[in-house]
Amino acid sequence: MTQAPAPQNAPPQRNMAIDAYRGLVMLLMMAEVMRLSEVALHFPHSAVWHVLGYNQSHVEWVGMSLHDTIQPSFTFLVGVAMPYSLRSRQRRGETFPQMLVHTLWRSLVLVALGIFLRSIHATSTYFTFEDTLTQIGLGYTFAFLIARLPSRWGWTAFGAILFGYWLAWALYPLPPAAFDYATVGVPPDWQSSHMLHGFAAHWNKNANLGQAFDRWFLNLFPRTEAFRYNEGSYLTLSFIPTLCTMLLGLFTGRWLIASPGRVPFRKLLTHAAWLIAAGLLLHVLGINPIVKRIWTPAWTLFSGGVCLLMLSAFSWLIDVQGYRKFAFPLVVVGMNSIAAYLMAHLWEEFLQGSLRTHLGTRVLDVLGTNLEPVVSGVLILAVYFLALLWMYRNRVFLKI
Repeated sequence: MTQAPAPQNAPPQRNMAIDAYRGLVMLLMMAEVMRLSEVALHFPHSAVWHVLGYNQSHVEWVGMSLHDTIQPSFTFLVGVAMPYSLRSRQRRGETFPQMLVHTLWRSLVLVALGIFLRSIHATSTYFTFEDTLTQIGLGYTFAFLIARLPSRWGWTAFGAILFGYWLAWALYPLPPAAFDYATVGVPPDWQSSHMLHGFAAHWNKNANLGQAFDRWFLNLFPRTEAFRYNEGSYLTLSFIPTLCTMLLGLFTGRWLIASPGRVPFRKLLTHAAWLIAAGLLLHVLGINPIVKRIWTPAWTLFSGGVCLLMLSAFSWLIDVQGYRKFAFPLVVVGMNSIAAYLMAHLWEEFLQGSLRTHLGTRVLDVLGTNLEPVVSGVLILAVYFLALLWMYRNRVFLKI
């Protein structure tokens, strides 16, 4: 079963598969409130809890968990939505300068919102640029400009950006042999388990080009203490390869628009296979490791292929198999992704306190003390969803 093409004069319909995929991404992010990785520590001999805990935490360095797919998926879907947004604005008669001003404003708001959310518990504005919103904001205007290029030049820009970024890291000198990694937050046990060697050492934790840039750049802003390193090893410069993830979404959105009434599965799956194979090859050959925390070019390729597979799966389930009713809860969340993002960052602490005050441990510990985060997390997720469902039914959509 395929979607019937819309009448020629009718406004273009939303792509439900995109909304459902975005909804899953936001649900995975909001589900952090269940703290499965922490709960799993209480059940060290349970394979089920091991899998759940692993997939709700970021891998230490090399590799990918389900949780690691959240940020690339969100970024990829921003790119997918861009051709739809540009088409809508062009149909309303907006000129290039008008669209550029709107794009610059959107970029600025995303960066500012990211800084605001990172500063909630700080004593002063905490200037940082490595979170999802600021990374997208820093690259969004560049993606818009590349979106105006023909596809061939867009792919050329994609390749040139990734190669140039890889080359800059590859040429940056390695730390001396006697370098004390503990001074940049790398403990001895981590060094013995995750340290990369040989040429791949250019992408080691907190001893790389991105770390050197942040130690200069972030100290240009007012801070309560000098910046030395990021605890999670996340970097400002990651917005450059993150831009390429957005471009993969941009190219995908173009393919979808160019195929009204059907899903270009062959193109999606072929590119997914090539991207995953390229990322793995770079990793295996030691040319570039697959590391999400510093968003290596190999990670960009590998995770981009995974995003294409996930979008293909949603397109098959919804557009081919017709599971639209089952996808409805995800669509409710996906159509208000910014609202969902803000809820997860602004409501959690308040709701946690309210549950403890009004329900108490007798209710929250109904499955045992160790499972209290799961019980309270499920209740908080229910509040999130009900709020988003109310917004959906009342056509209240928070957009930037």
